[in-house]
Amino acid sequence: MKISTKGRYALRMLLDLAEHQSEGYIALKDIAERQGISKKYLEQIVPILNKSDVLKTNRGYQGGYMLAKDPSQYTVVDILRLTEGSLAPVFCTECPGDCKRSADCPTLPVWQGLYRVINEYLDGITLQDISDSHRARGADSYMI
Repeated sequence: MKISTKGRYALRMLLDLAEHQSEGYIALKDIAERQGISKKYLEQIVPILNKSDVLKTNRGYQGGYMLAKDPSQYTVVDILRLTEGSLAPVFCTECPGDCKRSADCPTLPVWQGLYRVINEYLDGITLQDISDSHRARGADSYMI
């Protein structure tokens, strides 16, 4: 399994919104600039997030985007499922009945275990967790 640029950039965009939520609506150009991501690429990701009620949008002069909920309510697994679709390492972990060999497959439990670990791990991390961890690492780095 490989997470695409779309999934990684969506996570970075939402994290940026979480870290700047006190500023109100944030322009896409500002997110793109801070994150070093093409604004055009973010424009392709926004409809996916809008369709799922992840974002609030405001048009016009003071327009932009903000999170629809608190950062603690967004898990990494949910964000990646929106942008990537399935996180299954192999097809048969999601649809074992569609595989002729699933009833007698010696490797199916391996893939099911990996799928379970991926989902449990990513479901345990929120945007707030990432933001808090990033801030803590920044607080530990100082110069004399």
